Amino acid sequence: MTQIAANGITLEYDEIGNPADPPLLLVMGLGGQMVRWTDGFRESFVEKGFRVIRFDNRDVGLSHKFDGEKVPAFGDIARDMAAGVKPAVPYVLDDMAADAIGLLDALKIDSAHILGVSMGGMIVQLMAADYGSRVRSMTSIMSTTSNPSLSPATPEAMAVLTSAPENPDDIENVIRHNMKTHAVIGSPGYPYPEDQLYEVNARAIKRMYYPQGFNRQYASILASGSRVDKLKNVVCPSLVIHGTDDPLVPVDGGEDTAQAIPHAELELIEGMGHDIPPGLIDRLTSRVAAFAHQADQKAAAE
Repeated sequence: MTQIAANGITLEYDEIGNPADPPLLLVMGLGGQMVRWTDGFRESFVEKGFRVIRFDNRDVGLSHKFDGEKVPAFGDIARDMAAGVKPAVPYVLDDMAADAIGLLDALKIDSAHILGVSMGGMIVQLMAADYGSRVRSMTSIMSTTSNPSLSPATPEAMAVLTSAPENPDDIENVIRHNMKTHAVIGSPGYPYPEDQLYEVNARAIKRMYYPQGFNRQYASILASGSRVDKLKNVVCPSLVIHGTDDPLVPVDGGEDTAQAIPHAELELIEGMGHDIPPGLIDRLTSRVAAFAHQADQKAAAE
């Protein structure tokens, strides 16, 4: 275990690659542990010249848990937001963005390239908007601005996202439940080999199963509201990647993100859903690596 104090809490993290290479911070999505960044994904970035850092967000994995902090009913949070009332949640996405900046501080990294998926995309958007000098480039994948006018998740995707395993005390049952969720929200054009999908889920579940953290993180998303106005402040080079077949965060979430950020680049991928399957690793890492290196070259020339 490698833990570090950041933003008043303890975060679990690790890194691979040459410490002299440009740092790339990976920020995982809702309820996801850092081990869901697969070795193949990280090593592809190392081969392309990056020092790759990943960490467990607060309330998941081996990072700080907010035990005892109760979450209001999700419907009550939505009602409060609609009424302009600040919901009583343990933390919001701004706090999670501050965690990531705190990790960079603890590692003595002045600035980094940042990449986030889903909720992690929301977090890196806030990092870019609020801590511009710390961000060399930002990539938001399968995420959204949380603009309330955007398309909602499909009923099937929302149902599996909020469902629970039949027997949460049985690890095998939890693994199979997660695989069923993936079958609904994953990429139809890039099927995830079942043996590899099982291994990814088993590795995470055996490391830590903590559904309470999922609920608090989901509450933080609901209570944080739209980032459309704030994203106008982003000045770093920004890349938005989204699958055209994402049932959990429909494609207009990515389109709205790219439209909200000045000069952002948008790449849509046919057949991609709400995951990073092995069949897309090379395409994604090549696109992000080229974008990040170009940002560094441009900054050096200025």
